Amino acid sequence: MIANARRWLLSALFLPMLAISSGDFLARADDGGASSQVTISEVRVALSDHGPVVLLSADGKTIPVFVDHTVAASIQAALTGEKLPRPLSHELMHTILESLGGRVVRTVITLKSGTFYGSLTVAFQGQEKVFDSRSSDSIALAIHFHAPIVVGRDLLERASTPSHEPTPQAL
Repeated sequence: MIANARRWLLSALFLPMLAISSGDFLARADDGGASSQVTISEVRVALSDHGPVVLLSADGKTIPVFVDHTVAASIQAALTGEKLPRPLSHELMHTILESLGGRVVRTVITLKSGTFYGSLTVAFQGQEKVFDSRSSDSIALAIHFHAPIVVGRDLLERASTPSHEPTPQAL
């Protein structure tokens, strides 16, 4: 049974249609003149020589964030609207938060000592709370809630590659 689940997950990851972007989900938000933050305009999941990678793009640049296969499948399913046979952790958290009246309103991705971090902002009962998280979990939940993903302009400049350069092969 585990072999079948693993086979299904891997086959789902390698289908060519999985390179669908999130342009429909993430609208570029006006930063209101604050040049220190940039809202990601496109999210893609691809496969590189080092494994699955989430590509965060804005302003003609792309930041690669390497993730595990399960997170890649969760993000890709959220991007495409695909319902997996069983809910993964991010879909479960999405369902729980929604059923309790909560929602993710944004996530901010930062880079510290070579590691990406996520700050997930959740609105619940008229209040917003910020939660520390892995960047991949934060990205996945933002995609599930159609919430903006924000990075610092300095991170976009330091950790990105120009979008016109060849990027890892799409799944």
